[in-house]
Amino acid sequence: MAFASHLGPWLLGTVKNTTGTTAGTIRNMGATLVAQQASVAYTDGTATQAFVLPAGASITSVDLFQTTAFTSGGTGTITVYINGSAITSAITVSTGATGKQALAIGTSNPTLVTNVGTTDAIITYTFGTVTAGAGLLQITYVVRGSDGSANPSQV
Repeated sequence: MAFASHLGPWLLGTVKNTTGTTAGTIRNMGATLVAQQASVAYTDGTATQAFVLPAGASITSVDLFQTTAFTSGGTGTITVYINGSAITSAITVSTGATGKQALAIGTSNPTLVTNVGTTDAIITYTFGTVTAGAGLLQITYVVRGSDGSANPSQV
């Protein structure tokens, strides 16, 4: 299996336009979710670049998978940014354990999460005081048009 690229949103379903009021004639198309992943380590510097999202993307989740337990000297946190604007609150990194930790998105900037803007968006992250650990940062999003549209957008 290999990687592939595609320009624009993927629309899936069998009925593109509504032509009636019963199942099989009502639009049932939707966009797919995609994800990007980046390895992270406690030694990463301030505003480390993780991803570039396509213009118009709508973020659905940000997760941190701890593969080597993080430990902190007191303020072990991680924050994720779009073009320098925080999209997650600084959350405490679970210390002493491995596994998945979901980052709350949209609390700092909900508008930016629903549409990253009309140009590609650089995603960065910062760690607070973390003295050990490594993992994988994953961002899941819907690819849409650069203006944020997902045609057909209405029934």
